[in-house]
Amino acid sequence: METIIVQLPGPAQWSAGETGSPELIHLGPGDIADFGRGLSGGTGVRITLTDPGISRRAGQLEAAGDYWRLSNFSRSVSYVVENLEGAGEYLTVAPGRLGAPVPFEFSRVVLPALSGNAAFKVFAPQHAYLGERSAPGGGEQTVHPFALDPTSKYFLVLVALCEPRLRDPSDSALPGVGQIVERLRPLEGCRDLTRSAVNYHIDYLAFAKLRLDLGEETAAGADGGRTGAKRTRLASVALRFGLVREEHLGLLPPRSAGRLAPQEAGA
Repeated sequence: METIIVQLPGPAQWSAGETGSPELIHLGPGDIADFGRGLSGGTGVRITLTDPGISRRAGQLEAAGDYWRLSNFSRSVSYVVENLEGAGEYLTVAPGRLGAPVPFEFSRVVLPALSGNAAFKVFAPQHAYLGERSAPGGGEQTVHPFALDPTSKYFLVLVALCEPRLRDPSDSALPGVGQIVERLRPLEGCRDLTRSAVNYHIDYLAFAKLRLDLGEETAAGADGGRTGAKRTRLASVALRFGLVREEHLGLLPPRSAGRLAPQEAGA
């Protein structure tokens, strides 16, 4: 099972407004991936950053357990790793630093470049949490198939998605992306939440955390149809396996008067 997933720089993003799929590299424990400008045509590195201000071999990622390490091969500039789930949290990897451990689940690696900054994203979807580890001396550790962090923003999105069915199992309607945004915005950490960000979290949940096989459900039709299929499958799996339960509703802000209204699948 992969330890980290690297989303390569490029136009394809995990959001409903883009066509195509993001180009990804999956790394398991002990796997490495060099990044930089590379040789002619970007050869020699797995993560290509085309800015002429980036070294040909600028650094290296190494998957290790349920986290990853970053090495900075530059002799003069530091690299920054941003926590995409934090409120401006980041760590700096000094020039020449090798194997700096990165604890974030959602990360953006940022390098200074002539065009401003060059960056790529790294996800560590297999982070372990209390209660998932085997007892000491109990043999090989069990890897939880759905390692979700209940303190993360993506988990709030999942709870908001499942809320109508948690409150009324007979309710087949699911909130649309816009409704999820409005439901979560009263929370301090979600004041700047956007539709694009919610779509991003839905994709992360579907493809990295729950590893859903959507097959042809997302291969045809409008973007709204693909997003609707993902939301439906996410809610179904999360509720069926008890990943989201009634007690998690306490993570959401108090409900305003009235019931969530159904929304079109393309929302």
